[in-house]
Amino acid sequence: MNKQYDLMILGPATRDVNIDYTGEEDRCVGGAVTFCTPAARATGASVFAAVKIAPEDSDMLAALGGSPEDAAVLPSRKTTLMRNEYFTADRERRNASCPAQSDPITPEELPDVSCRLYHLAGLLYGDFPNGLIEYLCGRGMVSADAQSFLRHNENGTMRFHDWSDKLRYLPCMDFFKTDAAEAEILTGLTDRVAAAKQLHNWGAKEIVISHNSEILAYDGSTMRTYPVKSRNLSGRTGRGDTVFGSYIAMRMIGADLGEALLYATACTSLKMETPGVFRGTRQDVENYIRQFYQAR
Repeated sequence: MNKQYDLMILGPATRDVNIDYTGEEDRCVGGAVTFCTPAARATGASVFAAVKIAPEDSDMLAALGGSPEDAAVLPSRKTTLMRNEYFTADRERRNASCPAQSDPITPEELPDVSCRLYHLAGLLYGDFPNGLIEYLCGRGMVSADAQSFLRHNENGTMRFHDWSDKLRYLPCMDFFKTDAAEAEILTGLTDRVAAAKQLHNWGAKEIVISHNSEILAYDGSTMRTYPVKSRNLSGRTGRGDTVFGSYIAMRMIGADLGEALLYATACTSLKMETPGVFRGTRQDVENYIRQFYQAR
């Protein structure tokens, strides 16, 4: 019998160069799929990772953790290369550039595995053609990160543009994640609560919006927020991907919106205290919740 996965996380992994505001340089494996997958797996959910990279870069799969049979390389002529230069200690202001971008993911190359939710963990416009979205909408539940459709690679420079097909494809999204700036680009609204409601009105069933102070979730009836409580921001890179990977995994294994959001916010707060992907356990997150979110 074929294994049934709770979710498949698909997207390009990247070779990253991160330069902090002091000028210190760090080279690592990055990309939304790289940060989402370990955070999702830590919940106890069954996760398959489909990673778009050049075959010669298959060593990058080690960053995902998990068993080799729970991941697949989707071959690309190039692996995405990203450079992030941060200008402030909180890493909220940065300049991102992209010297190389991987090929788009097409329906024909999806691994033949059974899963309930397909998460589009992209980095740039063009990672996921419209045909892939349409195909997945007919195959199972779908979630996506807004940066996959807003961030354009223009000759190596990152530019943000509104998603021209949002009204067509937001109704396909069972879960949809943005950060505060992306929510404003999509809706024209600076108020995160109002932006979440607008995205829901346009068809997305459940919205998560990340901000450096709090994480918000909304499903049309319930609106919840939890504060970010990181004691330092050395692991700021990957915040949004950690939030959403842990959130959708918790939802897929039966947590309600509030429980999933609390877990995801705590997981991300803990992750941001250490550079790299989340390497903790579900118990580590639950201990963090007891210490920082349930303290009397």
